[in-house]
Amino acid sequence: MTVFLKGHHNCMFANLTDIGAMDVPTRQYRFEVIYNFLSIQYNSRIRVRTYTDEFTPLDSITPILPAANWYEREAWDMFGIYFKGHPDLRRILTDYGFEGHPFRKDFPLSGYVEVRYDDEVKRVVVEPLEMTQEYRKFDLPSPWEAFPNFRDATEVPLALANQPKDTVALNAPPTSGTAQTKEVPKPAAKDAAKEAAKK
Repeated sequence: MTVFLKGHHNCMFANLTDIGAMDVPTRQYRFEVIYNFLSIQYNSRIRVRTYTDEFTPLDSITPILPAANWYEREAWDMFGIYFKGHPDLRRILTDYGFEGHPFRKDFPLSGYVEVRYDDEVKRVVVEPLEMTQEYRKFDLPSPWEAFPNFRDATEVPLALANQPKDTVALNAPPTSGTAQTKEVPKPAAKDAAKEAAKK
């Protein structure tokens, strides 16, 4: 099909823009490979999708479109998709001796090994990954509920939460160990003005 898209006079998709891949483990063919072609002659683009699994190879299009060389190597490195007929199918992004394919959904986020510089041997060493902290699962609504002694003793009711701070301070119920607030008397001038308006 790539030969047709590239060579037919009604297509002329001679440029490969890129190759993408996607992993959906729940499918029978878990890998979806997307080819994006460009036709400069007709100023149009086309997207071709195909599906495979980790055991079925795809035919390489590198002999037809040399631009696919590094894209197919990246798909092999990240997803483990094998391209039959590729002239140099080896890893391109990960280190030498890397095990696994990082973009697969079943690959752990932390990986299997860690790389560090060892000052004693004066080189970079690869060691099995050791997690510095165990995974903790909180069954509580909030992790701070486990420390009741550090919670604020005065809790403002939800009805008072939207009122201004001065009003909340005056209307909050007194708590033990805190000074009680005095009620603020209404101004006498306003009462006098109301009485005069009634007369």
